[in-house]
Amino acid sequence: MQLKQSSALVFGGAGGFGEATVRRLVAAGAHVVIADLAEDKGKTLEAELGDGVRFVSTDVTSEDSVKAAVDAAVEFAPLRSCVVVHGGPAAGRRMLNRAGETYALETFRRTVDIFLTGTFNVMSQAAAAMAKNEPGESGQRGVIVTTASIAGFEGQVGQTDYSAAKGGVISLTLTAARDLAPVGVRVMSIAPGTFFTPAFRMTEEDAQAKWGPTVPNPKRMGHVDEYARLAQDIIENDYLNGTVIRIDGALRFNV
Repeated sequence: MQLKQSSALVFGGAGGFGEATVRRLVAAGAHVVIADLAEDKGKTLEAELGDGVRFVSTDVTSEDSVKAAVDAAVEFAPLRSCVVVHGGPAAGRRMLNRAGETYALETFRRTVDIFLTGTFNVMSQAAAAMAKNEPGESGQRGVIVTTASIAGFEGQVGQTDYSAAKGGVISLTLTAARDLAPVGVRVMSIAPGTFFTPAFRMTEEDAQAKWGPTVPNPKRMGHVDEYARLAQDIIENDYLNGTVIRIDGALRFNV
């Protein structure tokens, strides 16, 4: 899939994995829409990167909001790539605590709504726009890259909602790729391990000292540009489809 003379959508594009991905896709020649709720960060990045980049305030749980972001991308150029890397809150508590109190059902629902239902919302609407494109090399009209997590494979204590949501993203990958094959839209997913992002709310030096030694090789947390580089590789390689790629330094979460 060629990035030049096409548009790309990055949901969650204002920070962390998303910002790194936006920068890579812009450098590769794509017009990019930054879809995020973080308006200050999104507009700052838009101003820095200049022409060919637009910020659109977007809530992935809203059909109308996602459609507005898709429409903005189509105004630039044919939408041929979409990266779904938005974040969201996850409470991080056991299903049943020591006092015998259950995990709030509404919190579980909200996490799944953001990470899983939101991902499906983006995928379906992006695919609808891509299906209208003229086919390119190998008959491809577009590619969607979602973001899972290694927690979707081996979740840790207190991650029931997050693991369930990311496990759903993993399961969506092959099924969606099969659904969208007739219109020439590929679907891939990236499952990151422990990466340093602003979500840690500490210095990178402190985070690396705490979590870096748990990674088998290399013994450090991942850098967001390593995620972005993989996302770009997936977009540009038409034979990658229907697969979840772990990027985790061989880390496996233990109990």
